[in-house]
Amino acid sequence: MSPNGFRRITPWLRQLTLRLATLVLVLGVVFATVAVLPGGGAGAVLGRDATPDRIAAYESAHGMDRPLPLRFWSWLTGLLGGDLGTSLRGTAINEMLATKFPNTLLLGGTALALTTIAAITVGAWWFLRPKGVARLLDPITTSAVAVPEFVVATMLVFVFALGLGWLPAATVTDATGTPDVASLVLPVLALAIPQSAWNIRVTRAALGEAASLPHVHAAELDGLPPRHILIRHVLPVAAPTIAASLATSVGMLLGGTLVVESVFNYPGLGSVLAGSVTDRDPAVVAAVVALAGTAITGVLLAADLVRAWSLRGQL
Repeated sequence: MSPNGFRRITPWLRQLTLRLATLVLVLGVVFATVAVLPGGGAGAVLGRDATPDRIAAYESAHGMDRPLPLRFWSWLTGLLGGDLGTSLRGTAINEMLATKFPNTLLLGGTALALTTIAAITVGAWWFLRPKGVARLLDPITTSAVAVPEFVVATMLVFVFALGLGWLPAATVTDATGTPDVASLVLPVLALAIPQSAWNIRVTRAALGEAASLPHVHAAELDGLPPRHILIRHVLPVAAPTIAASLATSVGMLLGGTLVVESVFNYPGLGSVLAGSVTDRDPAVVAAVVALAGTAITGVLLAADLVRAWSLRGQL
């Protein structure tokens, strides 16, 4: 590799190492926090009538009597090998997540796609028609950003499920446990509305800032059409800011997904996480966090790629 190529890839390796180290640190904190919750995992699983001897035997059988750092290290090494371990109820965590994570990924991914489309199209429309559109979009997006996902979900259920009867209030699945299309509409909207509003505002601001650059003014003086200027001269400059905002929304969407799933009785990671916290099962909680953290890390790296692409002429 040439010295110039090495200099280009070094920041990427540094960013990746830092993010992976942060993820491991977060996993350690989550694992320890759940493990020290009052009640203990054995008592939560066995119930209130369990005797001390039975609890002690259960903890010994599941390695819960080992020091916490050793338990976390054992789980982490298994994670690196693709084995997430076994829950306190004896179920393989890989199997638990294999049936639930695709549904959560479907819900969050669809909401992210809708958010991205809304941010770019509506943000660009706002940029091209700033005067009349601003009177409509400014208050709407401001209000939508301020409303939490579970409030949006409740309002959608009240209007479209209970009021109009157009869509189901609870998720309907097929024989394989996959939600049908109608059941996805309200949960996706509940997630996408607040994040779309935020990203529309970010996109509009990023486009406006990019439009003030000298080369954009030169394109305007040359008489180029506004849409051509937007696509060829403004959007590439604004792309890193838009990508970073959308990448940030991934974390918000994943967190909101776990809440929205409970509102619509959606068969995703939300139910797994709720049950594992009730059972005081640190391995399952950490596994859910690991999946979410890996997804967020991947999207952040994609945002870095967009930034590198937009600045390729300056490197």
